[in-house]
Amino acid sequence: MVRTRPRPPLAPPSRWGRLTVSSRSLVLFLPGGAMFEAAEQRLVEAGQPEVLRFWPQLSDTERKTLATTVQQQEPGELRAHCEAAIRARTASQTPLARLMEPLPQEVVGSVSRTEADVLRRWQERGFQEISKGHVAVLLLAGGQGTRLGVPYPKGMYDVGLPSGKTLYQIQAERIRKMKQLAEERLGGKCTLPWYIMTSEFTLEPTEKFFAKHQYFGLPQSDVVMFEQRMLPAVGFDGKIILEGKGRIAMAPDGNGGLYRALTDNKILEDMDLRGVRVVHVYCVDNILVKLADPVFIGFCVERGADCGAKVVGKAYPTEPVGVVCRVNGIYQVVEYSEVSQETVERRNPDGQLTFNAGNICNHFFTVEFLKSVTEEFEPKLKPHVAVKKIPYVDEEGNCVKPEKPNGIKMEKFVFDVFQFSKKFAVFDVLREDEFSPLKNAESAVAKDTPSTARRALLWQHYRWAVRAGAHFLDHNNSRIPVLTQLREVDDPPAICEISPLISCEGEDLEERLKDREFHPPLLLID
Repeated sequence: MVRTRPRPPLAPPSRWGRLTVSSRSLVLFLPGGAMFEAAEQRLVEAGQPEVLRFWPQLSDTERKTLATTVQQQEPGELRAHCEAAIRARTASQTPLARLMEPLPQEVVGSVSRTEADVLRRWQERGFQEISKGHVAVLLLAGGQGTRLGVPYPKGMYDVGLPSGKTLYQIQAERIRKMKQLAEERLGGKCTLPWYIMTSEFTLEPTEKFFAKHQYFGLPQSDVVMFEQRMLPAVGFDGKIILEGKGRIAMAPDGNGGLYRALTDNKILEDMDLRGVRVVHVYCVDNILVKLADPVFIGFCVERGADCGAKVVGKAYPTEPVGVVCRVNGIYQVVEYSEVSQETVERRNPDGQLTFNAGNICNHFFTVEFLKSVTEEFEPKLKPHVAVKKIPYVDEEGNCVKPEKPNGIKMEKFVFDVFQFSKKFAVFDVLREDEFSPLKNAESAVAKDTPSTARRALLWQHYRWAVRAGAHFLDHNNSRIPVLTQLREVDDPPAICEISPLISCEGEDLEERLKDREFHPPLLLID
């Protein structure tokens, strides 16, 4: 079973932008005048009557769409949201530099600084958890991918690999392989469910894409899609922005909307029924992400962690990534925009950056911790302000694309819950093995583009092939000199792509490649 819509509530919903059976039905059966009166009453209570100012000019379909959106808003929550947006934008921020502390070493584990036998022990523990059905993977895929410049979900993007595989397909195949490895190591069948948090923008195309590709070989019952909430954008005057005469400007409530979505869609109950105890959470755009990484899972379980984060060393001091640290003794992620140049460049006596644990949105949570968040802590999370250029209609009904920021989008981040952890753990991994995000269109900037993501994966697979004993030949049948240094501006010396169904981390390739010579491109696809 794939659950693509929230279960209908027993009472009228107080949810942002959710299309539920109850609210949709209510609007469809109201006559035109009553429909207006019902919407007007809600908006007056919320202090937002201007939303209906173009009502006489709307078609019946546009009126029903707008009334449906309004019906889904609980007036008190809507008023509080708009007021909070204004307060948050004008609030003075406490300087963080003097409050920040680097991570204490006792909470940090490292791939590069840990002995091989300890890594193997963590890996074995992780595989044990997977084989018992205790592990689930949860994908955050609700964003619109505006910077990438495509009209479809980012997971459907093809970065230009020889195979033509999309991010969704690569990730699905990694889950299949991890499940297979756990079964082979420990015997017996196991399940490794994949939960995918979408939004109103990404649910339908994602659902159709998976169905078209037959869930990429995964059991359909183990792929569970669900929606996060939507929030209206607010102008600097505290009024809801209309992006069309009959359409409110809405946006997903950030990847921290996960915690309300878990409750709205009864996901934790579903995990309980499946016997899931720990969850690996990640963002869709990282082409190198290791799904249900047994080493990470084993490390966190052995440490008794309820919450964990993977990090990478910053590529350079001013790299625009958040850092995992402590602020006033509380674990959190501090965004690069929140600190001074002096702070980001601060170094220890050994020359290492003081704040070097770059956040890559790759997390471990126990189900019990997620329950405590949804039941107790989620209301305490403070939304973050994003000041944006938001298309709108002016008082004459003309569509305007602003040249300067004109509105506020409020969102929460998945890492906002670190502060509630009773046993936090941080796992330091290698960037070249685990982190290359896809965020920007090719023409925008040189960083985090389809080209850099493609090259990162091809370099990784080239290194695997060389390590397994493969030799690559040029057009003169001479061996191409081996290079192992990742350079984002260049493709590797030989193009090589290896399917996740063959190898997840470069394992078990010697039989196929050792002491053999190949003319590139080398494609180990099936």
